[in-house]
Amino acid sequence: MTGPKIITSIRELAASYDALLCDAWGVIHNGVDLFPGADKAMIRFRETRGPVIILTNAPRPSSIIPAQLDRLGLPRDAYDAVVTSGDATRAAIAARLPSPAFRLGPPKDDALYEGLSIDFVPVEEAGFIVCTGLVDDQRDHPEDYRGMLERVAERRLPMICANPDIIVNWGGRKIWCAGALAEIYEALGGEVIYGGKPHAPIYDEALKAISKFRAGVSKEQTLAVGDGLKTDIMGANRQGIDAVLITGAGGIHDGAGDAAAISLALDQAGVHAVACAEALKW
Repeated sequence: MTGPKIITSIRELAASYDALLCDAWGVIHNGVDLFPGADKAMIRFRETRGPVIILTNAPRPSSIIPAQLDRLGLPRDAYDAVVTSGDATRAAIAARLPSPAFRLGPPKDDALYEGLSIDFVPVEEAGFIVCTGLVDDQRDHPEDYRGMLERVAERRLPMICANPDIIVNWGGRKIWCAGALAEIYEALGGEVIYGGKPHAPIYDEALKAISKFRAGVSKEQTLAVGDGLKTDIMGANRQGIDAVLITGAGGIHDGAGDAAAISLALDQAGVHAVACAEALKW
């Protein structure tokens, strides 16, 4: 397989696309700081090409993300809309109500459940699980949950995973996400329902968002940018959307700038990208 083109600027590809799907964590910011140049790249794409949709596996409703991005310093004119894994997850939860649920995740994800008449119960009484992440993602490790997940798997409860990401880079630290718990649960024979990348529901919502700002943009005219091989890049591949892999800027593959190493990583993940860049810049 021919390796991806190495670029230094998204401008090198922009003329071929009319919409941009941009991952947040690892591309725009690291949870603490914006990456230099990312905001300018998004603004310039909007000015010269078309809508920019931030597509994130955050396990929260899209309505609360702009305020979080405001605090990081991202201008509102850098994007048109936000679509989250939380949006798709809420639909999956609603489809299983009024069955009671077991909640697995931290209090910071409370907003996911606002407006849903959901009854949280002990696992022994639950009809399904909602997993938004580790209860303490600063200290816990996914293996800490294996015993509990084994007991849940014995009951054959379906798990709704609100964030398919396995791990993210948070201000220079690696933080485990809900996807790491879902991965263990699947290995134990449990059923997992995903709404976020790389699965179709979040892309359905993203394409609807694009059409609100510019009608008639096809998947072939859309470019996705992300740092996750098995989320951002795989999801784009499944949708027939061209993808750019971000290999540096504090993302998952921070520092992986060697072309041969990038090609090998893509091949091993069974995905492909039209280009790779160390960071999102214009």
